[in-house]
Amino acid sequence: MIPSIKILNQKEKKEVELALKENFGIEKIDGELIKKGEEKIFLFQGDLTSKELREIEEITPIEVIGVYFAKEERGEIRLSIEGTHLLKDQIKKNIFELNEEQKNDWIRGRELNIQTGKRNYLAMRYKNDFLGCGKASAEKISNFVPKTRRLKSKE
Repeated sequence: MIPSIKILNQKEKKEVELALKENFGIEKIDGELIKKGEEKIFLFQGDLTSKELREIEEITPIEVIGVYFAKEERGEIRLSIEGTHLLKDQIKKNIFELNEEQKNDWIRGRELNIQTGKRNYLAMRYKNDFLGCGKASAEKISNFVPKTRRLKSKE
C-alpha cells in the first residue's frame, strides 16, 4: 500500500525549521510535521507518536491529520494562515504591517502593489492578527488567501 502521508523524520523536520528560522526567525515547531503530496505540510500536536501514526497508516489510509500549516514551494516554506496563527509568538522578521485599507484589500484576495525591497515570503499582520503570507517581488506582494476564505466585496 502506498502511504497517503509522509511523517517527516527529525532531519527533514530540522530542514523545515531551518527554512522558517532563516525567513521568519522561528526557532522550534512543537509537534509532528506530516507531508501530504509533494508540497502541503500539516502540523500534528496530538497524543499519537510517529510510530503510532505509521502503524495506523499501515492499516488504513490517512487522508489528513493535523492542521494545514505550510506549503513547500521551490525550496521555500510558505506558512498558511493557520501556520502564522500557530507560530505568531515566534515570528520575528519579515513581517509586513498592513494598514486598514491594505488589510481590507488583503482579505479580499487582492495583491498589494507595494515595493518592499524584498523578494521572499512575508508574514502579513494587521495590528495583532496574522493574515497568512504573501510573496514579495519587485513591484508587489502576491496574495495566497484561498478563494473560499476571501471576504466578498460589497460592490
